Amino acid sequence: MTFIYIAQEEALREAYMNMHVDSRITESEVKAVAESLVPVFSERALQTDRDRKVPAENIKLLHDSGLLGIFRARRWGGSELSMRAHVDAVATVARGCQATAWVLGVYHAHDYIIGHMAEKAQAEIYSTGEIQAVAAVIGPRGRAVRQADGSYILNGFWPFVSGNSASHWLLLGAEVFDEAGNKLDEGDLAVPVGDVEAIDDWHVAGLQGTGSNSVKCTNVPVPAHRFVSLPAILENQTPVFAQPDAPAIYKCQGGPALGMYIATSALGAARRALEEFLKVVPGKKVMYTSHISHEWSALQIAVGEAASMINAAELIFYRAADDVDDHARRGEKMPMEMRGRIRMDITTVPRLCRDAVHKLYTIGGAAGLSLKSPIQLNARNLQAASMHGFLLHDAGAEIYGRVLLGVDPGTGVI
Repeated sequence: MTFIYIAQEEALREAYMNMHVDSRITESEVKAVAESLVPVFSERALQTDRDRKVPAENIKLLHDSGLLGIFRARRWGGSELSMRAHVDAVATVARGCQATAWVLGVYHAHDYIIGHMAEKAQAEIYSTGEIQAVAAVIGPRGRAVRQADGSYILNGFWPFVSGNSASHWLLLGAEVFDEAGNKLDEGDLAVPVGDVEAIDDWHVAGLQGTGSNSVKCTNVPVPAHRFVSLPAILENQTPVFAQPDAPAIYKCQGGPALGMYIATSALGAARRALEEFLKVVPGKKVMYTSHISHEWSALQIAVGEAASMINAAELIFYRAADDVDDHARRGEKMPMEMRGRIRMDITTVPRLCRDAVHKLYTIGGAAGLSLKSPIQLNARNLQAASMHGFLLHDAGAEIYGRVLLGVDPGTGVI
């Protein structure tokens, strides 16, 4: 039976490579390639927000450019790059459109998780459709019952499935029970989109362009090979971590990596808001005063503070990326104190970016309220990003404080 599976996987892999144009990219090319797409994504950003999903044209550009496959194994047409490359790609794309960048970031996260699944599952996922963009809700919101043959029956409702309109497959998080009701594990199950019902409910005040509609399913059978344990990923216990020749990208520490994937877009959104502010605000009269905006000390202070906050966020985040990459390449588990610090970093960075843009948004005057203004769009998007459960600042601070004080962190997602 093993030989049959291997033959099937090889056939699927060959079919994949025959179907797809090679869109691999090198580490040194990532930022320049992403920058070349910024004008296109910027032109579509407001329409993306109105349409409540990332345009198919944007997804195709991400695929064709190689940016989509940064965190995918080379055997599946990816580039096997690094967390630094992920930050370069997503932060740069966000200068054009944060919604597109957010979705790109979560697609990278899902490639990382798929890399820990059985080879047969990877073969099935990456051989479906022209573009492999896998959406997910990683957290265990559903319920899966493991059957006697090792397969699962999945039920549940999953909100916030970013980028699902472009996906052929979903990763859905669930608690796992045996047939007697005893909890066994929790993790993610790969399910074709045809097995779930999509719900058009993403009507929100920020990150509306991510298309994060909900999905639900009832009594969906899932083969055993399409499940991966989340605790096993988080604690370096999947087979990948023990394989010397496995891609280093899959040996990233799970907690820090998963947090970074969703936080990165904040950097580019804040940078774009600053660029836009410096382009449209200087030279304007400050109404009901004698000031010209760029000569007004209050505005000068706000710009200086905002730029410094954005710069600080970039420095913090790239340090975290380099720490993740360093330990992944050496195949080493990250120390708990470093994991705690990065858990804090991924909440500090969106908060710094949000607060920086809020300064600019407020002091720039009422013209910034226009729905045509990229500043207001990024202000709303950054507020929404800061409200993601993984990116809540107080939660990150508490966890890091507990680690520093030698107390149990109170979460396994670290």
